[in-house]
Amino acid sequence: MSETEEFVHPYIPNSAPAARVAMLAELGIERADQLYDAIPDELKLNRPLAVLGPILSERALRQHVAALLERNQSCADHLSFLGGGCWQHDVPAVCDEINSRAEFLSAYGGDTYADLGKYQAIFEYQSMVGELVGMEMVSAPVYDWAAAATSALLMAARLTGRRRLLLPRTVSPQRLAHLRNVGQPTVEITLVAPDPESGLLDLDDLRAKLSDDVAAVYVENPSYLGFLEARAGEIADLAHLAGALSVVGVDASSLGVLAPPAGYGADIVCGETQPFGVRMQYGGGLCGFIASRDEPAYVEECPYLVVSVAPTRVPGEWGFGWSSMYRTSYDKREASPDYAGTTQWLWGITAAVYLSLLGPQGLRELGEGIMRRSRYAMRRLGRIPGVTAPAFRAPHFKEFVVNFDGTGKTVATINAALRERGIFGGHDLSAEFPAFGQSALYCVTEIHTKADIDRLATSLEEEVA
Repeated sequence: MSETEEFVHPYIPNSAPAARVAMLAELGIERADQLYDAIPDELKLNRPLAVLGPILSERALRQHVAALLERNQSCADHLSFLGGGCWQHDVPAVCDEINSRAEFLSAYGGDTYADLGKYQAIFEYQSMVGELVGMEMVSAPVYDWAAAATSALLMAARLTGRRRLLLPRTVSPQRLAHLRNVGQPTVEITLVAPDPESGLLDLDDLRAKLSDDVAAVYVENPSYLGFLEARAGEIADLAHLAGALSVVGVDASSLGVLAPPAGYGADIVCGETQPFGVRMQYGGGLCGFIASRDEPAYVEECPYLVVSVAPTRVPGEWGFGWSSMYRTSYDKREASPDYAGTTQWLWGITAAVYLSLLGPQGLRELGEGIMRRSRYAMRRLGRIPGVTAPAFRAPHFKEFVVNFDGTGKTVATINAALRERGIFGGHDLSAEFPAFGQSALYCVTEIHTKADIDRLATSLEEEVA
């Protein structure tokens, strides 16, 4: 036995030599690497990874990780105007206080009788999101908006028995890539052109592409590029006339001021609740959902977990647990049409705390405050010579496209200069949407003050002069 095999790791169970020998004997092998014999040799690295050896001291490990993290530039030490799917919002202290409680933070799967507090919190999350979108059935949280949109559109294809999906050409490239990757075996994607002036869906192009093989028409409100699809109701009507479903994606933080999607004809709603008290964490802290009417056909095709409430044998007592479990991948396994997981439940609980704290009036004030700030930012940046803000003539919520073609500079150059001033500029769109030229997606939320926006504008004025 080598020195490495004699090593007992303080953090890894069953790493003692006797335990390892017993497990190998139970499997009928002599070495752990025999577990990988099914993998062809040409696919194996066949050498140890060039990584540090084990760090045995907890203090030393913490110092090592802290040193790695200090190499990052974060929104904690920069003024940030980044968005595009993960946004910087204010996080009330109570959100961190409750989601760090052991019964929530350390609970993973559990069951109906072991995680009563967690199940009730998820039920409350579903109920409040249902009020916002105007739907009776809401799923437990899922990975993110992209996963939710893909599952919602595949759900629409199963409900209609059709294959083709119509999406706006301005949809998030990440969400589109996710749908193409997951849906390739079962659906076909057709993109609908935008109106070049407003960015809104070109209804003539939509009418031309609607046919009896279209399962759903998908729109986002607000869109990935920030504008509001003011004709979403008309789009839903056109979809229904063709026998297709209307699927709407939403940034849920807009629903304090915007109409619920069910009010303008949505059959299925999906979206993101990360703005509700969930911090940005290296691209994470995301929390998607699917919602629909509480009708058997829709519920049976929803692939995600749903927590429901029911009376117990004790009069006046209620219990919470998974509903219609048989329709998910937990029961159907490889026969399931989609996959469900519990990864984001902590963020659903956090969102429930946030929504409970703000209430309807607080959400309205949140939305109104965001729109006032973003409107001021668009007007302020639009006065800079060579800068067009917003690039699209449409109402916006918290994000908007800024075009820099008139400055003769690239977004990459401008953003690099802004970083030197401690500012993260907008998300560079020049690779995602080359037709828009040198454009960036800017995001303004309730965290931004007038002084923050003026600082951005002044910095841009000096850099593009």
